[in-house]
Amino acid sequence: MKFIFPQNYNFKIKFLGFLDYSTITLNIIWLAIILIFVNLFNFTLYTKILFIIIFSFPLFIFSIIGFNGENIIYVFFYVIKFFLKPKVYLYKKEYN
Repeated sequence: MKFIFPQNYNFKIKFLGFLDYSTITLNIIWLAIILIFVNLFNFTLYTKILFIIIFSFPLFIFSIIGFNGENIIYVFFYVIKFFLKPKVYLYKKEYN
């Protein structure tokens, strides 16, 4: 069986078919930072688990759901770029 892919098709290698490897790397780094922070303080096990869930779960959910198939690293880049140089374009449509 032969598959024909168009030349403009953007083929991305993904883990389990829906997560980019750069997104997984970002999630692991963020989880490591949270684990290091939680282990610096003498919290109970319940409190540690609660902190880990509260701070890592939203990023993990955004990674899975995504923003219309966009890589989450690019989304963060665009948001930071917008906050540094905000531009709002307003167009007025005139009817004759």
